Amino acid sequence: MAVQDIMPTWVGATAKQIARGVRRGDVSATQVVADHLDHISRADAELAAFRAVRGGEAITEAEKVDEQEDLANLPLAGVPVAVKENTPVAGLPTWNGSAAVRTGVAEADHEVVRRLRGAGAVILGVTRMPELGLWALTDDDTGVTRNPWDTGRTPGGSSGGAAAAVAAGLVPIAHGNDGLGSIRIPAACCGLVGLKPGRGVIPCQLGADDWFGLTEHGMLTTTVADAAVGFSVLAGRRTEKLVPPQRLRVGVSLRSPVRGVSPDAPNRDAVATAGRLLAAAGHDTVPANPVYPTRLGLQGIATWFAAAAADVRASGIQRRDLQPRSRRHVALGEWAQRRGYVREADRAAWRERSIGFFTDHSIDLLLTPALAGPPPEAAVWSGRSWRANMAANIRYAPFAAPWNIAGLPSIVVPVGRRPDGLPVAVQLVGPPGSELLLLGVAGQFEMAAPWSRHAPGYPRVGTGSPAVA
Repeated sequence: MAVQDIMPTWVGATAKQIARGVRRGDVSATQVVADHLDHISRADAELAAFRAVRGGEAITEAEKVDEQEDLANLPLAGVPVAVKENTPVAGLPTWNGSAAVRTGVAEADHEVVRRLRGAGAVILGVTRMPELGLWALTDDDTGVTRNPWDTGRTPGGSSGGAAAAVAAGLVPIAHGNDGLGSIRIPAACCGLVGLKPGRGVIPCQLGADDWFGLTEHGMLTTTVADAAVGFSVLAGRRTEKLVPPQRLRVGVSLRSPVRGVSPDAPNRDAVATAGRLLAAAGHDTVPANPVYPTRLGLQGIATWFAAAAADVRASGIQRRDLQPRSRRHVALGEWAQRRGYVREADRAAWRERSIGFFTDHSIDLLLTPALAGPPPEAAVWSGRSWRANMAANIRYAPFAAPWNIAGLPSIVVPVGRRPDGLPVAVQLVGPPGSELLLLGVAGQFEMAAPWSRHAPGYPRVGTGSPAVA
């Protein structure tokens, strides 16, 4: 056995454990970052989670964290973090999912990256996503990103690289963003916690117009405590201690937003499991089915198309340079806008109806499946037809998008395994301002039914971590 296989490592520790260790002087940020860079070098060739790794730069930045005299106010002191590749990181190109849509080297960090660094985090690199963030499948002609739970499956998308990196312990937490489910879908595929904050809580500033206001930044994590810290940092707030909520009334729905697409048995069972966990925590559950208008589905799909077209127009990208699936998507977006199918009034009406849903049913939160089926295969989806990509996306991941259109906060939480061993999860949705409540309930799930924090066989390093001993 090689020496490095038995030496203690901080790989596999949580972000909170690492930050506490760095603040107390139990370990240096430099050592933590070096441990994770070594793990990435071993594991990422198979997973293709990272687009680019900032090896030397990350070590230099970790050394600067170690030189700071006061670490007490850094909630992410020395914590290695990955950033999704559509979010500018100073000194790196912004890939946006493929070479065709890559922009030049960023001169400054995006605001959320600046906040991460300000909290003491060290940016190890940028993670892969599908072209323009359009798909819940992550690949391009340079690589297929794979799910650590089963490398024959996708980790989801569009924050697929981020989810794969966290589930394999390449980083303890990773940044993502969510326009129609792009944090929550990968979190469900990879057994992680994924919070999409409500509209306006965290500055977005992506693309032409944040996908008509649908997109939010967030974090993918292995624990609820790390999710809470990550949310607080991105939102520019002090980290608040999560308090277990008392006796909530939670609506439960298996109804799919897409006619003809229903959750399979493992996802239905996951909702039943979550209902039992809620009852055990002292909450009440009641049936409460949102009425998803047929027009909402058409509006959501038209907005999805049009967001791609707007981003392409704003960037100066030539449509002919895009992947075939993206070209068709953009063309349909231009058509949808010309026909007047993308209207703010429709989105505002759904938001008002969604907020009213909680009042009308006298509920605090809504529980739904996270996915309708298992993650599709890991493959070169970028080389397949637009129709094949659309069908795969809609069949397995219909439950997230309505809450982007409504601008409501929602979270995905693991609640067990499918018969094939893949993780299974549920989604909780709340009214505006309910992020901490969602995290509190997720914490009750975690306490009652702890999940495996990493995929089996990961992290592929020694097991003597002083952080978790």
